[in-house]
Amino acid sequence: MIIPMRCFSCGKPISHLWEEFKKRTENGESPENVLDDLGLNRYCCRAAFMGQVDLVEEISKFKKS
Repeated sequence: MIIPMRCFSCGKPISHLWEEFKKRTENGESPENVLDDLGLNRYCCRAAFMGQVDLVEEISKFKKS
């Protein structure tokens, strides 16, 4: 799934924060602290990030040529 442009519940723009969130959590930072630093305080926005499964690379393997 691709991260949505806006939060489904409140409409806050969130997609521009995904790359930084992904990079910082892969480097070992706590997701809770990263979300706080990025300014995602609402539970709906936080749920969109925590429930995200990055499948773009997996799906691109099956692209028809």
